[in-house]
Amino acid sequence: MSANVDLNIRPDYDQVIQDIADYVLNYHIDFDEAWDTARNCLMDTLGCGLLALRFPECTKHLGPIVEGTLVPNGARVPGTQFRLDPVKAAWDIGCILRWLDYNDTWLAAEWGHPSDNLGAILAVADYLSQKNVSRGKKPLLMREVLDAMIRAHEIQGVLALENSFNRVGLDHVLLVRVASTAVAAKLRGANRKQVMAALSHAWVDGSALRTYRHAPNAGSRKSWAAGDATSRGVRLADIAMRGEMGIPAALTAKQWGFYDVCFSKTVADQKIKVGAERQFKFQRPFGSYVMENILFKISFPAEFHSQTACEAAVLLHPQVKSRIEEIDRVVITTHESAIRIISKEGPLANAADRDHCLQYMTAVPLLFGDLVAEHYEDGFHTAHPEIDELRSKMEVVEDKRYSREYLDPDKRSIANAVQVFFTDGSSTEKVEVEYPIGHRRRRKEGIPLLKEKFRGNLATRFPPVRCEEIFALCRDRQKLEQTPVHEFMDLFVI
Repeated sequence: MSANVDLNIRPDYDQVIQDIADYVLNYHIDFDEAWDTARNCLMDTLGCGLLALRFPECTKHLGPIVEGTLVPNGARVPGTQFRLDPVKAAWDIGCILRWLDYNDTWLAAEWGHPSDNLGAILAVADYLSQKNVSRGKKPLLMREVLDAMIRAHEIQGVLALENSFNRVGLDHVLLVRVASTAVAAKLRGANRKQVMAALSHAWVDGSALRTYRHAPNAGSRKSWAAGDATSRGVRLADIAMRGEMGIPAALTAKQWGFYDVCFSKTVADQKIKVGAERQFKFQRPFGSYVMENILFKISFPAEFHSQTACEAAVLLHPQVKSRIEEIDRVVITTHESAIRIISKEGPLANAADRDHCLQYMTAVPLLFGDLVAEHYEDGFHTAHPEIDELRSKMEVVEDKRYSREYLDPDKRSIANAVQVFFTDGSSTEKVEVEYPIGHRRRRKEGIPLLKEKFRGNLATRFPPVRCEEIFALCRDRQKLEQTPVHEFMDLFVI
């Protein structure tokens, strides 16, 4: 046989694809903490989406591709009157959930926002529930939505624990597409072969580049990229349900597979090798670990690596607010990932650029005592030149312990410290915050605030009676889990 002839024997599906399919179809979730956290995650994520509807740059993306399109049993977009096909509904829901960078976060070798998958989950579940009722069948229940959320979180998060996609230039929304594909297929009633086929296409799609998240190209695509990814998951699940064949060696095919094409870049400081040796590593099997340990953004709509810096800055605000002109320098002590991802100098071109700048997100609460979404807008930035003046006085340094404990599975800290030095030689204390209020270690402190955040976000879109109805339902786990999905979504139509 000639050495350059390919051996055309179709392989079994890659083990990673098989493992995800088996998990999504067969794993039994029996931990109360996972179910309770999923319910809190549902509230928080929907609230973030409702708040985003106040921003025209977000709402311009919403609605049918062709104006006037009517979709029987179409999925609803919370806080709007749109009824769309599940693919576009997933896009729109995913867009509003992520727009303000305020929904939950997972930090590991890779980071991301697993609740982005709620775009696919709600769109598919709402459509199927209505369709079932129209045919005299039982609707889907919200317990199935929470189940899908736990599984999507786990797929995205476990893949992220040991595998750094950003170090080879790829964006974490790839993991949203993979997780959304898996759970959308399960909700559709896919069998194992169909789930694996859908997942294989999710990997073959490749990945978006991270260009739009980093200087000097940071921009608003990062606010709709997750919506795009989660909607693609719905589409791929639909393709598989129609009988489309899969690509079994989507990951491992020599030269043409995901590992060789997309995941084999040499990174000197990590000594990543090119080729077949560069494959995914797994710290733990799929379960419910990620949902139980998810990080909530409770206090600030800011990239998560900066959350504790913002908190430290708020604590320092009373000491510096009357001495702004006397500030000589501000030292931010942080971890390596924050430096790599959000530390930047120079002009900030837009809101998306600002909410991924560690120095900006520290300067605003130092100056004003808080950080809200409106603080990133062009008008606010232009009106307050003192923000950039303060940024120019900032120094960012790494604490090696912060970097180690950021990756420690028993700690997963996201530490930052801020200290302000004045021209007369005096200084504030160094305020250190190792765990943000949305961390699992601060759940007792954080969950009451998360619920108040949800109530406040509801009030931006609905009258008080509706707000109380939604809030009361979401607080009652048993009642929520037994609520038909389409009835739950009815509550979010304006």
